[in-house]
Amino acid sequence: MAKTSSDVLTIIKDGGVKFVDIRFVDVLGMWHHFSLPAHRVDESLFTDGFPFDGSSVRGFQTIDESDMLLVPDASSAFLDPFAEVPTLILIADVEDPITRSVYPRDPRSLAKRAEAFLKSEGIADVAYFGPEAEFYVFNSIRYGQSANEGFYHIDSNEAAWNSGRVEEGGNLGYKMRTKEGYFPTPPADTLQDLRSEMVTNLLEAGIEVDAHHHEVGNAGQCEIGIKFDSLVNMADKLLTHKYIVKNTAAVNGYTATFMPKPIFQDNGSGMHTSVSFWKDGKNLFFDPEGYGKLSQTAIYYIGGILKHAPALLAFGASSTNSYRRLVPGYEAPINLVYSARNRSAAIRIPVVGSEKSKRVEFRAPDPTANPYLLFAAMVLAGIDGIKNKIEPPAPVDKDIYELSAHERMGIAQTPGSLNEVLNALEQDHEFLLQGDVFSLGLIETYISLKRLREVEGVALRPHPYEFFLYYDC
Repeated sequence: MAKTSSDVLTIIKDGGVKFVDIRFVDVLGMWHHFSLPAHRVDESLFTDGFPFDGSSVRGFQTIDESDMLLVPDASSAFLDPFAEVPTLILIADVEDPITRSVYPRDPRSLAKRAEAFLKSEGIADVAYFGPEAEFYVFNSIRYGQSANEGFYHIDSNEAAWNSGRVEEGGNLGYKMRTKEGYFPTPPADTLQDLRSEMVTNLLEAGIEVDAHHHEVGNAGQCEIGIKFDSLVNMADKLLTHKYIVKNTAAVNGYTATFMPKPIFQDNGSGMHTSVSFWKDGKNLFFDPEGYGKLSQTAIYYIGGILKHAPALLAFGASSTNSYRRLVPGYEAPINLVYSARNRSAAIRIPVVGSEKSKRVEFRAPDPTANPYLLFAAMVLAGIDGIKNKIEPPAPVDKDIYELSAHERMGIAQTPGSLNEVLNALEQDHEFLLQGDVFSLGLIETYISLKRLREVEGVALRPHPYEFFLYYDC
């Protein structure tokens, strides 16, 4: 695919491209876009950029300083697999149109600063990320919220609750039991071909895939593993991954969601995020003699992640719904310890067969994360751990839920709400300001948006279950 602006222009000309779609990410991690007729695109677009109204994007500019500039990155180009009219997608960075400096609240530019800071510190040349973003595929979803009503209704042809449903042509059974959706074959797994089509679209967009499979959730939970990449590249790929999953589902009459906990009493969707630091072609996290074959550098990295975990989760588990998932049970990684085997630990050391594959897996994040902010924050927390030689608590290889109350006393757990992790970020953000990667303005804006729109928005509304509990009081 394209590496330079000249490559992009060649693809447009030779590939019959009719439109070029420019995309950028907001503070909360959502893509925005607009499209240009392909004949309007020339070399100047990659230097002069394209103006837009920053005051209309949440977390960006005030109306008196609304003019901003989008500068496309030629290396991000891929063909949109869903557009009926041939369309090329480009991901852009945000700049100030007057000074031409990078915009400090642009998450993608921030992630580039994190990569540069890691290298400038002499710790590593590159940080590789491998997120596993789980998702659900439903046959239908209805929800609503108004002054006199609040509800949601989910349906899945695979779900256990449909085992007795009268279906056209007859109910053939093969419904999955609750929490028994891991790796079943068809006919119970009805989504095999859909996932294969998703993978085909990902491959065509230049995203290498390791494997795809059904996940534990019985009502259509899935996972598509994508191959690791460097920080900014992986953040780009993760947003592309979500775009392709959701649109492939929609084209086939399904709806896909990366919401962390859409189903009561079944597994939530996490985004276990593997990381390794490399320098001069060597994996700095590998030591054949270390615990789980981890180096001391990796142990210090873990120390930094666990020390700053509550603040990190403001970016990594960034919704009120995230804390329906981070509860005991359901393989929830709520314990702020590390382990070579234990999946309830916040950090797991995957069992791998080679030095190249040795990595550290942070299991608490979920797909509501803005990946540019989360990955950058994880690098900065790791740098803090390595520079200051932060030793994490001793690894725990026992089943934590089977430990006695006394044995569990020293094990810290993830906070229980979005508001708690936002409070933690307010108190613990100095590590994010290293190298001017994060700005105080972005952190304050992020916290304000999350509190007003989500924490307060959910807290002020009656919950349907409250009517069950209290209507007859």
